[in-house]
Amino acid sequence: MDTRQLAAFCAVVERRSFSQAAEQLGVTQPAVSLQIRSLEKRLGRQLLDRSGRRIEPTEAGQRLYRSAQRLLAQEEQLLAELGEEAEGDLTGTLEIGASTGPGGTVLPRVLGEFQREHPGVHVALSVSDTQHVIEQVARREVELGVVGAQRRQRGVVFEPFFRDEVVLAVPRGHKFAGKTVTIDALRKEPIVLMQEGAGVRQVIEGELRKHGVRLRDLDVRLELGLQESARSAVLAGYGVTFISRAAIEDDVAAGTLAVARVQGLDPSREITLVRSSGRAETRVAQAFVDFARARLTM
Repeated sequence: MDTRQLAAFCAVVERRSFSQAAEQLGVTQPAVSLQIRSLEKRLGRQLLDRSGRRIEPTEAGQRLYRSAQRLLAQEEQLLAELGEEAEGDLTGTLEIGASTGPGGTVLPRVLGEFQREHPGVHVALSVSDTQHVIEQVARREVELGVVGAQRRQRGVVFEPFFRDEVVLAVPRGHKFAGKTVTIDALRKEPIVLMQEGAGVRQVIEGELRKHGVRLRDLDVRLELGLQESARSAVLAGYGVTFISRAAIEDDVAAGTLAVARVQGLDPSREITLVRSSGRAETRVAQAFVDFARARLTM
């Protein structure tokens, strides 16, 4: 069976669009349409329902999609095995996407250490919002994704990667510095929040909810996007914020920020690894995952 036809079919199913599938595959839309028509003619079945606003697989198309993914994964694995040595120095490219939390703090350092240890590897990290990263993995634009929250998405699988501790960051010399304070004491402090939808904010909302407290019960003065914005505001003395500990480690070491804890709150989140389901893992990707897990659990 022509795997190019199967690849075109899978791309249309995943993108729900002939034009977007063509863009993903780097070919013209008529070429994709021809591949699908040829496949349907060969199998004697209609594989795609084109009657609605979006392209949907028929029942036969859904069965073919599952089998085609396995076949394409086997082809990719074979090509990977033929294209790289089973032993010896690592070479190749590691394309990885990450959401703004881990992508702005933990990953750059770990990727730098990994590349220094394996100079034959070229690392390409793209940072965007969680949903976009997951879609990149589903479209196989990047091999791995690292995100702070899971979202429903066809064609990807999630697995735990590492734990991210969330702390209360306060300015240097603040009365909370190095202490454990009550929620009532926190109510009296000006709060800097990350934007709605940010992973850290979701974690804090969940922890507060256990104690019958909502964010609007606090003295929220500023909502400033993501971690770097909130960090800058606290450094400037405009309030305190909940943030990933990894995002402020250098500030704490330099003495420009301090950490506090809130009694009854134990905020942390699972940072998740995203892979394309059925995709054969490259040797470089597996080496990085093993390397990162060893570093992040030390």
